[in-house]
Amino acid sequence: MMHPLIQLDDYRWEIPTSFQAGMRVPGIIFASKTLVEAIIRDKAYEQVANTACLPGIVKAAYAMPDIHFGYGFPIGGVVATDVRSGVVSPGGVGFDINCGVRLVATRLRREEIAPKVPALIDALYRAVPTGVGSEGALKLSPEEERSVLRRGARWVVERGMGTADDLAHTEAGGCLADADPDAVSAKAYERGRRQLGTVGSGNHFIELQYVDRIYDETVAAVLGLTEGLVTLMIHSGSRGLGHQVCTDYLATMDRVMARYGIELPDRQLACVPIASPEGRAYLGAMRAAANFAWANRQCLMHRSEETLLQALNASPRDAGFRLIYDVAHNIVKIEDHVVDGQTRRLAVHRKGATRAFPPHHPELPPDYQEIGQPVIIPGDMGRYSFLLTGTAHGMAEAFGSSCHGAGRMMSRSAALKATRGRAVADELRRQGVTVRGATMNTVREEVPEAYKDVAEVVDVVAHAGIAAIVARLKPMGVIKG
Repeated sequence: MMHPLIQLDDYRWEIPTSFQAGMRVPGIIFASKTLVEAIIRDKAYEQVANTACLPGIVKAAYAMPDIHFGYGFPIGGVVATDVRSGVVSPGGVGFDINCGVRLVATRLRREEIAPKVPALIDALYRAVPTGVGSEGALKLSPEEERSVLRRGARWVVERGMGTADDLAHTEAGGCLADADPDAVSAKAYERGRRQLGTVGSGNHFIELQYVDRIYDETVAAVLGLTEGLVTLMIHSGSRGLGHQVCTDYLATMDRVMARYGIELPDRQLACVPIASPEGRAYLGAMRAAANFAWANRQCLMHRSEETLLQALNASPRDAGFRLIYDVAHNIVKIEDHVVDGQTRRLAVHRKGATRAFPPHHPELPPDYQEIGQPVIIPGDMGRYSFLLTGTAHGMAEAFGSSCHGAGRMMSRSAALKATRGRAVADELRRQGVTVRGATMNTVREEVPEAYKDVAEVVDVVAHAGIAAIVARLKPMGVIKG
């Protein structure tokens, strides 16, 4: 199959600016030879080329090895635009604003809880709302919801559902400054009012895991991780509120783009200048939705801990739950980066990509200054997930960014077709993984073979030098949305 990709080395491929009219910078895709074949079939490289046409883009349009076709931007895309001359695009963040992952360590050992996993997963499934439109026990008043949008995870901690240490180990402290609750529509407020503390649908989950392998003993020791230790991984986002924010501002930007003289190859790339009234409003609303997502994951962590302690009849001291880190996957952040030897202020769009800052970065908590930012990469529910840390090379190469997961190989409809007549939950149980889902179709849509092998994805990231592998985590039980 003909394609424009030029292999730069074993793990980097370039889309030259000559490929498509309007490209301002090249595209760079991190991938192995095997993974690039899927990228070519998916034609996600075309979306990388489209994003390279955005006004004010600097350096290159990047794509991580878990790249697949998305709305406007590919999922796995990283684009940075200059805050003075560039644009902001909701498609570069996605509908689930601040969809992200947090990893919680415990003092529990795999052998202690293995016989209890089915009961523990049943307890979690009863306690934590999952699925499309799911609603939590916590109904927010309009004033409380505005406060959540301003304060993020801090709002939750201030109500006794967490600690200051949780905030220290959450990206941005669990709260983006300059969030603007007034830029969020009434419809978005209504959609979010009952959804704090809910997992949601699709690939969102809460998973009981254990540390299966340590790759870097020194970093693992700093994080307090040893082989056989039980961990908890939570994957969720801003739910209906974030989806509505994206929907609202895509419509707004589509209406006004021509006013700013912006022409792009795909209407799904709708954008406006960062400094425009619409750009400032979107950033304020996006930050508010991001804060809602961090509050949501903080609630989910607290509820999960309560549930597991009760089910295990264990004390907080015995179980020793503590947050390793929480990272966002779908967000645009204003950051300083060196480009062509000059420090520039950029709007870094990460859609299906995670921040991966290096050691000694000022945004890291004191206990992680020597090791770099933890980077949490979930896989599918049948194989494994990975923990990495950011590197100085990654900061220079790709704006301190890494992949965010395995990346889909099959659409949800294709996964349903491929698993027709199969009892996927039973198959996983025989492999030692207990699964509960909002529907059996949800479980079938998330069948492991619907995803790339995350080990291969992470291997590319490690060999490209943009993050370093610390540990591999294997699932024992999972609840799916």
